[in-house]
Amino acid sequence: MAIWAINFLVVKIGLHYLPALAFASFRVVAAGLFMIFLAPFCARFPIFRDLSDSPLATRHSPRDFFAFFYLGFFGVSVNQLCFTLGLRYTNVTHSAIIVGMAPIYTLTLAVLFRLEQPTLRKALGMAIAFTGVAILASGTGMGHRSPTLLGDAITMCGSLGFAMYVVLGKRVAGKYNPLTMTTWNFLFGALLVLPVALQQTAAYELLHIWRTIPWQAYACVAYTAFFSSTLAYLFYFWLLRYLEASQLASFSYLLPVSASALGIVFLGERGSWLELLGGALALLGLYSIESTRRPA
Repeated sequence: MAIWAINFLVVKIGLHYLPALAFASFRVVAAGLFMIFLAPFCARFPIFRDLSDSPLATRHSPRDFFAFFYLGFFGVSVNQLCFTLGLRYTNVTHSAIIVGMAPIYTLTLAVLFRLEQPTLRKALGMAIAFTGVAILASGTGMGHRSPTLLGDAITMCGSLGFAMYVVLGKRVAGKYNPLTMTTWNFLFGALLVLPVALQQTAAYELLHIWRTIPWQAYACVAYTAFFSSTLAYLFYFWLLRYLEASQLASFSYLLPVSASALGIVFLGERGSWLELLGGALALLGLYSIESTRRPA
């Protein structure tokens, strides 16, 4: 949660130095490259003891690659592109709360895909949370720092992409080792975004001016690719070996609060009472739903 909370600040700072689409695409491509080197190294650890070989050396069927393709599309390409682009137009507080509502989007899709049964309390919780998000999106900030509905909408599309990744991933999670899934999902996600990265490089002639780009831009891309993407995902799967799923999910409450606090302290962001009300309702709805789930 600390890595992901800091990620909001890092992306916001990185957008001062690079165009939003360029930053977003470079992040995804770099994460895919990192996984190529991380996968063989991580396969040696006891946590992935059921791996007999590196994920990249294991043979897979065309059906396996199709699963990795659509999971990479939703969980990596859509999720991380929209998250970065959304922060270009909204502030950290809005983005953190909308991203923190991921369990709500996941539950909604799980009900639609008939993977979970709807209940009155879950429906009430979703209604409260969505009301909070709507109030948050309609809240007016302060002057030129006020977030826009466009940024909130893009951010929500990214969260919906991750929710699709979780719901669809449940259907195939039993077939693959977490490291294998993470590796191939990031590789396919990177391949899908690679044309965008190349187009952005050519459009801004970045190969000719790369020496003039501040080091902060490279540091921000590296952090989002290595820490926020690859390592954070691997930490998540590692924790699932030692914590119950419901325990791990409860830590998601820390993300909106910590990221918003960091935005206020380091970026000088300020919100309105209406935004505070929306955020509180969103978290209340999330708590209402998660409190009904039994430990997995």
